[in-house]
Amino acid sequence: MSQNFENTRYKLIEQQIRPWKVADLDVLQTLHDIPREQFVGEGQESLAFIDTKLPLPGAKHDHQIMLEPKMEARVLQALKPQKHEKALEVGSGSGYMAALLASYAKSVTTVDSDPDMVALSKANLAKASVSNVTVECGDAYTGWGDHSYEIICVSGGMPTLYEGLKQQLAVGGRLVAFIGHEPVMNAILVTRLNATTFSEEVLFETMIPYLSSPKVARGSFTF
Repeated sequence: MSQNFENTRYKLIEQQIRPWKVADLDVLQTLHDIPREQFVGEGQESLAFIDTKLPLPGAKHDHQIMLEPKMEARVLQALKPQKHEKALEVGSGSGYMAALLASYAKSVTTVDSDPDMVALSKANLAKASVSNVTVECGDAYTGWGDHSYEIICVSGGMPTLYEGLKQQLAVGGRLVAFIGHEPVMNAILVTRLNATTFSEEVLFETMIPYLSSPKVARGSFTF
């Protein structure tokens, strides 16, 4: 980890992330330990600590961004996998969110429909020495594979949450997704209580680009 960014990282966590209702000490330590600057484009390292969305290297679409650091931290705090749990991420992007989840989970499968983003994620995760993440190319918008996950993280916007993703949650599993339409979306936490019952909690309001999928018509909202 570059010592040049230690003071900046500390300020990010103490001045931006902690005040945004991120109090879990393990989560805060993980944000210290995983160098976010390694997951941004060349020459953008200092921007990794600014409270803004960043376009990903080689981005071809408006949804190919890194979310604000405080949003990533809130999502990690809400999901925080246990050591025995398997996680699924929809939308690999830079690989940073997968790296955060992998700090806790037994394994993480992260899926992106863009081969360039798959390559980017793989390269960044290898650079950060994260070994328990599998990066796959495909469309996981409505689910992925035929088994369940304890954790599902949707790293992009959706007009509605598709039932297929909810049904892939194991009992006791948690899912975070960004749901809604302009002018406001909700980051929601869905927990599967039993085979037929789910609870839902709104974590915060935001506005982010929709994920791209041929399975759904994209809205008019763009960045």
